[in-house]
Amino acid sequence: MTRAELPLHRRTITVSAYDEDGGAELSVEAELADVRPREDASAATIHRMVLAVRIRLADMVIVAADADMRTFPHAECPLITSAFEGLVGLSVAAGFNRAIQERFRGASGCTHLYELARVLGPAVVQAAISANARRRDSGLPSHGPRSTAGVLNSCHIWAPDGVGLRKLDAGWRPGEGPRPVPEVEVFEGRRSAG
Repeated sequence: MTRAELPLHRRTITVSAYDEDGGAELSVEAELADVRPREDASAATIHRMVLAVRIRLADMVIVAADADMRTFPHAECPLITSAFEGLVGLSVAAGFNRAIQERFRGASGCTHLYELARVLGPAVVQAAISANARRRDSGLPSHGPRSTAGVLNSCHIWAPDGVGLRKLDAGWRPGEGPRPVPEVEVFEGRRSAG
């Protein structure tokens, strides 16, 4: 396969999460940029959009949402941003993807902001796990060892009968220990770490 020197198109999505309100909430900002590197530099960025949410960690519910279009192709594009306030009240746990599809997919939303909403769910779950690890490291109570509920059914590790829950039940805490996390038999005492 041969490749041209510059790509025709480059999409980047960046997600950043921050502790808020003494660790009771997270603020998460997702940004999407579409760039055509061959275009004149002044016209290279086609889309640059940001979706920011604030999540209450106790129940993983979105308590604030704001969409911002910084670079967009049509003057009317920003008219849809207020629709994404409809994220408020949604839980990023079970049912999040279905809820955002119903509200924002297709003509009732913006394909780029919808893509950012889809990225937010898994990123928020990972940020919540990190926030709980930080709380434990600081000697504060976490939001519970099963605060990983948002990852349930996300892959074979987190299947209802998967090794992730078995490791938690055997005493493992996310954010602790080596990477990769040892096999479940180590936590269940059936084998030594090796």
